Amino acid sequence: MASASATTSSDAIARRFAALKAADRRALVPYVTAGHPDPERTVSLLQGLESAGADVIEVGVPFSDPMADGPVIQASSQRALDLGMTFDRVLEHVHAARLGVPVVLFSYLNPIVAAGRDVLRRAADAGVDGILITDLPVGADPERESWLTDGPLAFIRLVAPTTPSERMALIAKHGSGFVYLISRLGVTGARDDLPPDLADTVARLRRATALPVCVGFGISSPEQARTVARLADGVVVGSAVVRAAGEGVDQAVALVRSLREAIDQR
Repeated sequence: MASASATTSSDAIARRFAALKAADRRALVPYVTAGHPDPERTVSLLQGLESAGADVIEVGVPFSDPMADGPVIQASSQRALDLGMTFDRVLEHVHAARLGVPVVLFSYLNPIVAAGRDVLRRAADAGVDGILITDLPVGADPERESWLTDGPLAFIRLVAPTTPSERMALIAKHGSGFVYLISRLGVTGARDDLPPDLADTVARLRRATALPVCVGFGISSPEQARTVARLADGVVVGSAVVRAAGEGVDQAVALVRSLREAIDQR
């Protein structure tokens, strides 16, 4: 059973979404790779995203084999590793940013396991509120899933558009914070259009869970973000933000600000 302090950490995401719902607003959830464009600018990037209107920030943990990611995020992860980014440095950067919005670690399983049994508590102490593991589907490793579920962080689960409704409910039941709906199959990366069946998929997931629904994968423009905000509780934008960050912190902040304005005008 999670401790009282652990509950406080994981509840930050729930409180954020409750406040947004009360204000009839939608969450903007930008993703960045820790250590990209370089470790020195990661803290200013995180702080800039908050100032631009991010409601939750996903911080990607660099990994040497990011098989679910497209070329933009793969390249950012490799660059961060080449510049000496480690898991402990990710936590140091999150702690140094002292953000007022929830932070979700976005990671593959290996870096989390390699960081040790106390990794979830160390992450919470650094200011992390949730964790999303890309390669740990429900039922794959019950012991590891229980460790994550009972830990101090909200355990965000992924749902694919092809997931049957019954399994959607099962996945959501074993998660917390919000459910991340992958808008389309394949790897991450900006797309020119949204899937035609996205509205139906979101409606199906809403029937399966009371958790907030955030949609990501392929959303790259303010217009797309506005459309998704009409359907879901939150909009996740990754590759477009990472690409902009490669040009500079100011460019990434400007993009997120434009996304914020579009979502609020839905």
